[in-house]
Amino acid sequence: MSKTPENSHDAAPGTATHRMRARHDREQRAARIRRRTVVGAASAAVLALAAGVAFAVGGQSDPAASGPVVVPANASGPGGTVATYGKADAPHTLEVYEDFRCPYCAQLETTAGPAVQQLADDGTYKIEYHLATFLDQGLGGKGSRTALAAAGAALNEGVDKFKQFHDVLYANQPDEREDGFSDVNRLLDLAGRVPGLKTEAFTKAVTEGTYRPWADQVAEEFDKSGVTGTPTVRLDGTKLEVFENGAAVSPDRFTALVKQAIG
Repeated sequence: MSKTPENSHDAAPGTATHRMRARHDREQRAARIRRRTVVGAASAAVLALAAGVAFAVGGQSDPAASGPVVVPANASGPGGTVATYGKADAPHTLEVYEDFRCPYCAQLETTAGPAVQQLADDGTYKIEYHLATFLDQGLGGKGSRTALAAAGAALNEGVDKFKQFHDVLYANQPDEREDGFSDVNRLLDLAGRVPGLKTEAFTKAVTEGTYRPWADQVAEEFDKSGVTGTPTVRLDGTKLEVFENGAAVSPDRFTALVKQAIG
């Protein structure tokens, strides 16, 4: 999402311009993966090869993969695949489509996030979170799925706990290529930053992967949505342009977009 510096093709190795160009190239490769338009194992494999990363379908051993689908308490939507935050009788609905490994999602959440929540707390709308795991397919690893499963354990503890954990994950997101969220101990450490979340039941669910089959179900529902990239934000079905000039909008700008949309 950044622009290539002028004359970067002539930059000498080791210079600041050369480093900026290298960073830009890395970002562009990752961005091409994030903007996938299809999901399926074959398509994910093609994207992975195009990005120069290793990918193997079914190559991970996960003892929780074949377990039963346990839907967290407080889940909503089709098959319990949505996490809804806010007042149930709010007159409007904000749909937020995200992947926990997506850096642009983190940018949006850490920039406009306070305004997104404030408008929900004020009763302007309720927020429906639709979560994906496609970056695991594109980049390899299991961090999106593992983080989503842990978020399911948080949702089981309460919607407020889910929302706080969701925010903590984005505030402490590792580079998407590092797959840092695949480490359940790291997730448990972050959960300790949410007061009252790290109960014995929560810890057990995260450690044993209780909600991983549910995470797969959530991801499948995301794939049916027609959304082709994250983050995507819709207010009453109409997409909000939450990035301008390559950056996430400010809290004030987000509030203005919402007010404009609802009249």
